[in-house]
Amino acid sequence: MSGTPRVKAGLWVSMALRLGDKDGRPGMVLRKGDPDAGGVLVVLRGREGGLSVLSQMRSADGELAWMRATGPGPVDQETADAYVARQVRFDPDLWVLEFESRDLLPPFEAKLVE
Repeated sequence: MSGTPRVKAGLWVSMALRLGDKDGRPGMVLRKGDPDAGGVLVVLRGREGGLSVLSQMRSADGELAWMRATGPGPVDQETADAYVARQVRFDPDLWVLEFESRDLLPPFEAKLVE
């Protein structure tokens, strides 16, 4: 069996929030999802108010990875909100977190795929 073992979503969310606080990138839960099997979206709020939404995925080898779901550059609040709303309609078990992140990078270890 390849890939990283799956961690329950609620536990992962708690860990990410602690890492954000420790890293000076405070975060909050915008929407609670399924505590066991929910997916996660992460909204990163940059210094000029620009946002980036990261979507959790699995790479071809089964490793946890993240993609910039709203594109490579920052987007406005309306664009980020519309993306999150579409994903929540598609997956009602989804968690949504937001972190203050001047450089639009997550406070947790993340393999970003383009």
